[in-house]
Amino acid sequence: MTTAPYDSPAAVREALGRQQYIANDEIATTVYLSQQLGKPLLTEGPAGVGKTELAKAMAAATGRELIRLQCYEGLDETKALYEWEYAKQLLYTQLLRDKLQETLAEAHTLAEAADRLAEEEDVFFSMRFLLQRPLLRAILSPEPVVLLIDEIDRADAEFEAFLLEVLSDFQVSVPELGTLTAIHRPLVILTSNNTRELSEALKRRCLYLSIGYPSLTQELAVVRLKTPKLAPELARQAVELVHRLRSMDLRKAPSISETLDWAASLVALNARELDEQTLENTLSVLLKHEGDLQKARRGMGLAGW
Repeated sequence: MTTAPYDSPAAVREALGRQQYIANDEIATTVYLSQQLGKPLLTEGPAGVGKTELAKAMAAATGRELIRLQCYEGLDETKALYEWEYAKQLLYTQLLRDKLQETLAEAHTLAEAADRLAEEEDVFFSMRFLLQRPLLRAILSPEPVVLLIDEIDRADAEFEAFLLEVLSDFQVSVPELGTLTAIHRPLVILTSNNTRELSEALKRRCLYLSIGYPSLTQELAVVRLKTPKLAPELARQAVELVHRLRSMDLRKAPSISETLDWAASLVALNARELDEQTLENTLSVLLKHEGDLQKARRGMGLAGW
């Protein structure tokens, strides 16, 4: 069962908190306004800072199904919207062959046979044979949903342009069926890792939220919430070291998700302190490029570097 819309940013923040998502005032306010204005929310920021998790938390907080469209280069409207199940149509044609022959038997000309066959097109081009992809599923869902369009910056500009109509009117045209309009307007969250500039047209249709790396205090709160078995002092040491790494000129700074993976690793290893050996053995949980590992080891004065 879906919940009623939240009546204040504070209520949004509290609801997200119950889903173990720590939202600051800006996040809570922007999510609230997106809900009130009925506009999609575009979230930009580095990978791993919680953009996708925000959509998941909103779905859980509102009791709505999360429908996710993962974007990638080459994504087109067929894969995002719908396609006809031709194999199923062919199977039905074979099963109904006798009935079709009976329908066409009394036709005296090819034109008359074609007309009779055309009258039966609605049977084979109906919702029964329409394979709904994420966008159409969100539009036709009988219950309100959260639609996550993940990593929109990875899709081509042509797909982004196609998306504009869907986000403006929440309706699509299927030539064989006509215009299909959303039963319930979904809550839409788009994420971008900012790998390319998105169009101004897309940004105009959305509320904008930039999510960056959290402060030390905020990230420590997240670590303590997600990995309560990690000793408080060790948690602080771990977060402080992550922030130190982010101040270095690295190819890929550790994200919040990698901080949490590292914290979970320290728990799994029954670590009592962040000594040099523990750090040397687990640094690759945080850093995923050899050059970054070497630079971090030198910067922190680890043995042999």
